[in-house]
Amino acid sequence: MAYSTITKPSLHFNTKLTTGTGNSQAVTGLGFQPDLIWGKRRDSTGQHSWFDAVRGITKGIESSTNATEFTTTDYYSSFDSDGFTIAAGSGGAGNGSSQTAAQWCWKANGQGSANTDGTINTIYTSANTTSGFSIIKYTGTGSNGTVGHGLGVAPKMVIVKVLSTNNDWMVGHNGLDLAGGNPWHKYVYLNGTSAEADASTFWNDTAPTSSVVSLGTHSYVNYSGRNYIMYAFAEKKGYCKIGNYKGNGNANGTFVYTGFKPAMVMIKFAGSDNWYLKDSKRDVDNPVINNLFPNLSNAESGATSSYADFLSNGFKFRGTDSGLNGNNNAYIYMAIAEEPLVANVGESIPATAR
Repeated sequence: MAYSTITKPSLHFNTKLTTGTGNSQAVTGLGFQPDLIWGKRRDSTGQHSWFDAVRGITKGIESSTNATEFTTTDYYSSFDSDGFTIAAGSGGAGNGSSQTAAQWCWKANGQGSANTDGTINTIYTSANTTSGFSIIKYTGTGSNGTVGHGLGVAPKMVIVKVLSTNNDWMVGHNGLDLAGGNPWHKYVYLNGTSAEADASTFWNDTAPTSSVVSLGTHSYVNYSGRNYIMYAFAEKKGYCKIGNYKGNGNANGTFVYTGFKPAMVMIKFAGSDNWYLKDSKRDVDNPVINNLFPNLSNAESGATSSYADFLSNGFKFRGTDSGLNGNNNAYIYMAIAEEPLVANVGESIPATAR
């Protein structure tokens, strides 16, 4: 049985939907003080903006562009004990009158502290060892090296962005290369549609360990003297699943077992296509219709071909969209729980379907 030690996933990850007022807006009821807020306007175009406690509340980066880090007071004004405060104004976090937005929030460990586990000492490593999520800021050396992630278990997905130059967001993922090769010889861009590609210069052909992530010499992840931010995700039974699957091109689509009822699923075709992001707050019932695309500024949209169901133990596609369920297409994903299928022994009330 898929028992989980995380009986309430919303204490580590939660989604907040907001409607703008143009005024400063305190968003409460999150369940924790967020250390990463990933925000996106829903009703119209707008960039995917990422703010974290390691870099500070006024420092943003955008996964839908390759742009440098920017400083702003027009998005969020504070990370709060039970949520966050959206700044006044019509820009940034979709806070103009009647604008709608989504914010996906993770708990790490505040600003964190320096980590010396790797050959490259980090400036800060902020790690939530319970949920398997950490934020790492480091300065590149230009030589093959390692950085400490602080999780105690090996992450299966890492996202890296250089802060000072217009370079792409790099993703390493344990599910790349379904042909059976080394997934850490592969990479994809978070801000693009390109298919998975080969290179040893990103992850040095080495999978993360329980203490470090390996880096090659590519300037997008390890240029001498440049600062980088890394987000590392590990699997946790009943809370986070990171893997791959193959589509069947059928409206009775592929089922992907996670061991929990999903709160959020993020998917990328290993070929050329967009990233997709679905969650249980924007669609409270099945089918899960609405898509946002981490690599695009597009407004929220949905089509029958991209429908899916969130089930008590995974997710299942109800359409034939090639970006999610093309026949024999290979996909990578990360899913985070709304509710574990079964929590601790003694608390074993199975999750129910939607």
